[in-house]
This record gives sequence, structure tokens and C-alpha cells, in this order.
Amino acid sequence: MPHVPSNECGCAPTVGELRALRQRVTRRGVIGLSLVGLATVGLLAASPAFAATYPSWDDVERAKRNERSKADEVSRIEGLISSLAADLAHKEAEAERLGAEYIAAQEAFEVAADRADALQNQADEEAARAAEAADKLGRLAAQQYRMGGEDTTLQLFFSGSAASADDLLAKLGTMDQLFDANRSVYADAVSSRDSAQNLSNQAEVARAERDRLKREAEAKMVRAQDAASAAQAALDTQNEHRDVLEAQLAALKDTTATTISGYRAGVEAERKAREARLKREREEAERRAREQAANGGGAPAGGVQPSGWARPAYGSVSGHFGARGSICANGYCTAAGHRGTDMYAGCGAPMFAAAAGRVAFAGYSGTWGNYVKIDHGGGIMSGYAHIMPGGYNVGYGQSVRAGQTIAYAGNTGASLGCHVHFEIYQGGMRIDPVPFLRARGVYL
Repeated sequence: MPHVPSNECGCAPTVGELRALRQRVTRRGVIGLSLVGLATVGLLAASPAFAATYPSWDDVERAKRNERSKADEVSRIEGLISSLAADLAHKEAEAERLGAEYIAAQEAFEVAADRADALQNQADEEAARAAEAADKLGRLAAQQYRMGGEDTTLQLFFSGSAASADDLLAKLGTMDQLFDANRSVYADAVSSRDSAQNLSNQAEVARAERDRLKREAEAKMVRAQDAASAAQAALDTQNEHRDVLEAQLAALKDTTATTISGYRAGVEAERKAREARLKREREEAERRAREQAANGGGAPAGGVQPSGWARPAYGSVSGHFGARGSICANGYCTAAGHRGTDMYAGCGAPMFAAAAGRVAFAGYSGTWGNYVKIDHGGGIMSGYAHIMPGGYNVGYGQSVRAGQTIAYAGNTGASLGCHVHFEIYQGGMRIDPVPFLRARGVYL
């Protein structure tokens, strides 16, 4: 990095020297910080949001001329730095806790939905068996009647029509000759009918539980988003002020000839250098992703098809929707199964909105890591997990267009390497994205 001269004496600290004074804070990184500042400053217990008045460079300049004022200003700035870190750590921890609760609630809802569907399918199968047996017995009854049966119950049976398998079984149960000849078939039919009713009752209860858990998951997503927004606001405040506060503190403690304006120039130089570095890193990651796709690593991403849908990332599919064992990484373990499609994308590779919509969630979510969820309307949503730290390109509530860069791939959450975990939600349930996108002209 180049040396940045002071406006007055050419003795400003270098960008490297300034960087050594502090370490840039990102989401998640701050959770491991000590919470001593909470007890020391006492600002967080009374209010959910940290607010403070920050010293100007003129304040620092004046304080440096007087030893007592300088000591007071040093104490004040150290308290502000501690408070910023403590506030961010508190909000990050709360966002992570509620994000994990949201994931658990979503997974519980999906398990309940699967159970309700399985019970109903079993009930339908039993009902079909009962209907098939009743139809068989009905044909036997008709055959017996045509052969000259005189049982009045047969006449009663054929004088009307059976509205359902249950009605048919009720009438067949009155036919002594048929019952004697086909006792086991009749018993199986009645058993299937009763089993179907019992399973239907269980399925109804399961659907009620499914609906309750769906509402709970939706409510927890809202709470998790509120916490994520608060954490992001704290991070923005931290990143906005910490560089300056660290430089001001260093300037007050400095006994050399380096001037206040020199430190001020150094902070601005570091900001510009950081922005340029981030831009270069993202451009390089996108270039690598394009090259990978051109060399057979996947179809072009971000291009919008006539259906209005786009491929959400570069790279070939590295993990399919469906059965999979638990994965443990970065302090998290996933549940068994995999309700999404993974695409291999290098660290920092862009993620694209699969369709136009509104950002319904943007925050840290446990095993998903940094996560974005987009509502496309009509009960369809898409999810993008394992975004790199600081890799959000959109925020909660923002409208996005199909193919827009919304984030950058990373390794946050339960992830074994930089990639994109992509999801499609239909009616709140995650479904296989591959056939869904294929039907819209997008191939993963």
C-alpha cells in the first residue's frame, strides 16, 4: 500500500500502520468477542439500539493540547469502541439464536407436512382396496342373482344404487348366502374401509399440526429477520465509526510528530483501499466463475429465459435434492436429508436472483449461514445459502429483478467449501429445484 502524506508535515501513518491498529469486524466474527463492554459501559441493557455522540477530529485536536482533556477523551473513545463491539456481539448472538430457531421451525413444519401427506396416501390406498373388494363382492352378488337367487336382500340391493363402497359393503353385509361364501373377502374389505377412515382421521390431525407449525415457522422467520436487521444496523454503525475512533485514539496517544490531519488522511486512504480491494476480489471471482462455466462447469448464469427465470449461479451441480446424511462444519450440523440443490461456485462467485421478486429474508441463519430468501409471488420463493461474510448485495424488503446479483458465494453455516445451496419453496415447502427450473427453460 502507498504511504499517505499528511496535509501538514508528510508524516501520516501508512495504511498498513492504521490496519495494525484495528481489525475490521464482519458479521459472525464479532460473536466470539468478549462481552466485558456490556458490564463496563452499561449502555445496552436499557435500550435495544446503541446510540452515541461521536467525537469530531476538531474535538480530538483540542483535547490533545491539554493533558487532562486528552485523558478524558481517550477514556471516552475507548468506551465508545467497547460499546460498539459489545452491542454488535449482543445483536449478532441474538440474530444467530433466532435464525437457528427459524430453521428448526421450518424443518419441523416440513416433517409434519410429509407425515400428513404420508398418512393421507395410506388412507387413500386403504380406501381403494376397500372399494376394489366391495366391487368384487358386488359382481359376485350380481352373478348369484342372475343364476336365480331368490334372497330378498339381493332384490333390495339391486333395487337401488350404492353411492359408495361403504354403502355397498353395508348392503352386502345383509346377504347371508354371499356372506357365507365370501366371508374372508368381505372381512378384508371392511377392515380396509375401517383402516382408511382411521388413517383419514389421523391425516386430518396431522394437517392441523402441519398448519400450526407453518404459522409458527412464518412467525419465527419474521422475528429472525428483525434480529438480523438489528445486527446489520449494528455492524453498519461499527464499520462506519470504528476506523475513525481507532485512528482518533491512536492520534491522542501518539507522542511523535504525526499530526491529527495525518491520521485523518490515513483513515480515508484505508477506506478507499478497502473498497478497491473488495471490487477487485469480486471481479476476479466473477471472472473465475465465467471461465469455469465456459470450460464445462455449468450453463451460463444470470441470463433470463422467456419464462422470466434464470440460473442462480455458475458451476456444476455438486449436491442433489433428497436423501443425504447429516453434515457437520463450522460448528453446525445439518439434519438428515437435503432440501435444495448445491452448485459448486468458487469463493466470492456471484449469486443471481432466479426470478423477479422481493427479498423476504436476509440474515444469518445457523446451518444455512448467511442467507437470502426471495418471494416471487403465487406461493413461490427461492433461497440462497452460505453467502460469504459481508457478501450481501441486497437487503430485506428490496425489490429485485431476475438475473440480478444478490450476493456472493461463501462457506458460512454448515458448509464444507464455498458453494451455492439453492432452494425453491412452493406453498412453504422446499421442493426439488431441478425439475421446477427445467419446466421454465433453466437447466442446472
